[in-house]
Amino acid sequence: MQEVSPIEIAKRISSGEGLLIVDVRTPGEYGAIHAESAINIPLESISEETLQKEAQGRTVAFICKGGTRSKRACQAVTCNALSVVGGTDAWVNAGLPVVRGKGVISLERQVRIAAGILVLLGVAGSFLLHPALLGISAFVGAGLVFAGVTDWCGMGLLLAKMPWNCGKCS
Repeated sequence: MQEVSPIEIAKRISSGEGLLIVDVRTPGEYGAIHAESAINIPLESISEETLQKEAQGRTVAFICKGGTRSKRACQAVTCNALSVVGGTDAWVNAGLPVVRGKGVISLERQVRIAAGILVLLGVAGSFLLHPALLGISAFVGAGLVFAGVTDWCGMGLLLAKMPWNCGKCS
C-alpha cells in the first residue's frame, strides 16, 4: 500500500494518468461531500471483482473521511492501490474540487452520539430503575476502548447499515 496526498492525486489525474478514485465511506457520507471524480463503493462492498469491473486496468486510489478506511480498503485488495492521506478532509482543505450534496452526520459523529446516549441511559437508568443498568455504560465504555485499541468499531459497522447511511442496503 502506498499513501499519497490529495495534491499528488490531483496532479496525477491532470497529467492524464488513469486513476480511479474510490470513496469507501457510506453512501450518506459520500452524498454529503466527495472528491469530484470519485465513485462510491462502501468499504464493506469492496471486492476484487467489483474493482476489476470499475477500474478497468487503472490504478485505484481509495479515499474516506480521514484515511483509516482507505488504508483498510488497500489491505483488502491485491491490485495496485493507493490510500489518500487525510481523506476527504484533506482533499477539501487542499482546495480541490468537490461535489456537495445533502448533508448527513459523519459515521464517526454518529458513533459518538450513539455511545453518549447509551452511557447516559445506563447511568440514568441505574439511578431511576435498577442499579444493574449501569452495565450498559460499562459495556459501551469497554466497546470504545476495544475500538480504540483494535481500530475496529462494531457500533460504526452497525450504524453504517442504517437506512439513512446506506440508501440501498440489502
